[in-house]
Amino acid sequence: MEWFTAPDQWLGRIVFQRGLAGLYCVAFLSAALQFRALIGERGMLPVPEYVRRTSPRHTPSLFHWRYSDRLFATVSWSGAALALALVAGAGDAVPLPVSMLLWLVLWGLYLSIVNVGQTWYAFGWESLLLETGLLAVLLGNDDTGPPVLILFLLRWLLFRVEFGAGLIKIRGDACWRNLTCLYHHHETQPMPGPLSWFFHHLPRPLHRVEAAANHVVQLVVPFLLFTPQPVATVAAGLMIATQLWLVLSGNFAWLNWLTIVLALSVVDATPLTGAHPRPDPPLWYVVVVCAATAFVLVRSYRPVRNLLSRHQAMNRSYDPYHLVNSYGAFGSVGRVRDEIVIEGTDDPAPHPGTVWRAYGFRGKPGDPRRLPRQFAPYHLRLDWLMWFAALSPGYAREWFGPFVEQLLDGDRDTLRLLAHNPFPDAPPALVRARLYRYRYTTWHELRTTGAWWHRTLVREYLPPIRLREPTDTSR
Repeated sequence: MEWFTAPDQWLGRIVFQRGLAGLYCVAFLSAALQFRALIGERGMLPVPEYVRRTSPRHTPSLFHWRYSDRLFATVSWSGAALALALVAGAGDAVPLPVSMLLWLVLWGLYLSIVNVGQTWYAFGWESLLLETGLLAVLLGNDDTGPPVLILFLLRWLLFRVEFGAGLIKIRGDACWRNLTCLYHHHETQPMPGPLSWFFHHLPRPLHRVEAAANHVVQLVVPFLLFTPQPVATVAAGLMIATQLWLVLSGNFAWLNWLTIVLALSVVDATPLTGAHPRPDPPLWYVVVVCAATAFVLVRSYRPVRNLLSRHQAMNRSYDPYHLVNSYGAFGSVGRVRDEIVIEGTDDPAPHPGTVWRAYGFRGKPGDPRRLPRQFAPYHLRLDWLMWFAALSPGYAREWFGPFVEQLLDGDRDTLRLLAHNPFPDAPPALVRARLYRYRYTTWHELRTTGAWWHRTLVREYLPPIRLREPTDTSR
């Protein structure tokens, strides 16, 4: 069936699937290492309470059947192990039906996590990983050439990711239209990286060039994905280069890396490697792929309507299985950066001379002398939500109070999410939160003070509070 498969894309299929499996592994590790404090039985937003008030129909997850922290850990570590096996080539070492089943199990396990993750998992890259992962189920293995239809759907997904991000920028913020957003973005993005300070201090004309180039790559280049080779490969290469630039300039979990993996599926390596003919695919596989393609195209109606709407939504899933979604990023860019600094004290009755000691986070800015770290593609969920909490207390209404209570309780799982616990021997008597305005220091300020940030107090975010009653600290 020459019309059905693309034997010249065999290397792109392998690189795509192995890269996707690697990102799955990162996602499962992120879940395994952080869930107890966030959504565990005694977490800030416990899964048992959530599943009691939701329906399996609206949030399909195996945790509706049963939940325990041990089961969640088993799912997370099993998912990471299966993803590693697929990275190592397990999908090509087994028959086609078994390979598809392995990818489907991986998708189902992560869907179960996302659908009970609540606000901690309300990011566009969760839906993107699930939609991409379901297409990987249908891409086959070494028993057959990659189906042309699924390769097309991967390009269609990449198109929606890039074009949606381009449109939301043009529609959402005037600074994208006048090419000035990057005067602010590197400083105000959710989680800066170690090079973000240097990107921010690039000449402003170069920032304008960056913004203009971004518009070209996101609004023009995506259409070239559907042109013949080698033009499509060149288009994918431009997207990969842009995404690597974003990787260097900030921490965006696996969003950039997943976009790169999608773009790699477009690259035609035939001139270097030659074709790799495989046996004709079985009829049942042809039928499944054709049916799935028709389904995705029909389900694309709402994402397309969203793209064409003047009221475009930035990231949206239209069903609980995250099958065909809308994507976008940074429809608006902040001009200033506020950060919440959480402090505690041993003093049971605070007075003007009380010493307050700050908790340190792994990724978000805190100590002005601390250079931001690189964590992506690993996702620090608490640090990301702290950025939203600083924008408005409404973003943190559900979880910020429980978070502070866990600090007062000396909860070990919560403290493991932090980089520095100023109370290693016993929990503090009181905890407070203050809102600061952060800005990058200048070159002169960096040389004279050694500080990457300058901060000024804005207001009190949370007054000093204590535990209302004794709690079990035996954990």
